[in-house]
Amino acid sequence: MAQEVVVLGEEIGKVRLITLNRPRQLNVISSKVVSLLADFLEKWEKDENAELILIKGAGRAFSAGGDLKMFYDGRTSNDSCLEVVYRMYWLCYHIHTYMKTQVALVHGISMGGGASFVVPMKFSVVTEKTVFATPEASIGFHTDCSFSYILSHLPGHLGEYLALTGARLNGKELVVAGLATHFVPSEKLPELEKHLISLNSGDEKAVKSAIEEFSMDVQLDEESVLNKLSIIDECFSKDTVVDIIKSFEAEATKEGNGWIGAILKGLKRSSPTGLKITLKSIREGRKQTIAECLKKEFRITMNILRTAISADVYEGIRALTIDKDNAPKWDPPTWNEVDDEKVDLVFQPFKEDLELQIPGKEDCRWSGKYENSPYAALS
Repeated sequence: MAQEVVVLGEEIGKVRLITLNRPRQLNVISSKVVSLLADFLEKWEKDENAELILIKGAGRAFSAGGDLKMFYDGRTSNDSCLEVVYRMYWLCYHIHTYMKTQVALVHGISMGGGASFVVPMKFSVVTEKTVFATPEASIGFHTDCSFSYILSHLPGHLGEYLALTGARLNGKELVVAGLATHFVPSEKLPELEKHLISLNSGDEKAVKSAIEEFSMDVQLDEESVLNKLSIIDECFSKDTVVDIIKSFEAEATKEGNGWIGAILKGLKRSSPTGLKITLKSIREGRKQTIAECLKKEFRITMNILRTAISADVYEGIRALTIDKDNAPKWDPPTWNEVDDEKVDLVFQPFKEDLELQIPGKEDCRWSGKYENSPYAALS
């Protein structure tokens, strides 16, 4: 049986088209996906004939994010997922700082790491079928793939809300929140793709104008959470997870705040360790550069996968995707039992050569690869 090509890269004139091609798995991100994406993007940034990069997902999803089963299967092996984590965060930096015009055509689910191929793009086109979320904290993980930077720079305390609750946003909400640039009805997306290919140019003004031929102005639905920002700012500005939840509980008792109940229930079922780590990471992200955030996320992820202070991430994945009983047993089980000093441990810097190597100078911007790190020699 022929091996599935998990990322397709097409060269059409001055346009380069990337298709995430694991439709049956909702285009989840494996080690192979990350390697192929990085190879294509480096090659095309250096190719004078490449001007416009388009990225889309095959099937009904853009990308559901990281391959949770891959992490779970690696739980008993020493640092089995280090390579894919290193490569992914290194790639995130290059997506944020890419030198050519990029357009994401986002149909369907775009979650966690999958959304890191969307939000940083010069142009990100969403539809009425787009669903965005960063639900990592709920399973004992943290908001990663550059989202500790992205979410922390949203207005007010919307970033804390999205990171801690894993709340979903639709296409219209993404545009209003500044996480996407254009809303296009899904039936027009194939036509837009053809139009951009025929444009055969990476000129930003021309690309923007081309997208605007298809895009619509958006109006939020009345019940959108983005119409509740005063409540979100009031609650999610509090210093600790416990105080945030207490404040949110108080708001839930007020008339017209019935929407809070389900979200509060989800928060209370989430990993206390995951929530505390995530809140600290988002708060730090406000004062950090994209490079600093990615280095921090690498440390946190490796410490979580190494179960430095808790094995919640594996218990969370088990309950959600392996046994599917949705009954995780967190350790520790309550917020008050999560020691803040232990949380601080997962943020501690590594030895300099074991940090994620983000290139500092433009002339060597594709340096710092995994294969040139000490980790590669150890594996």
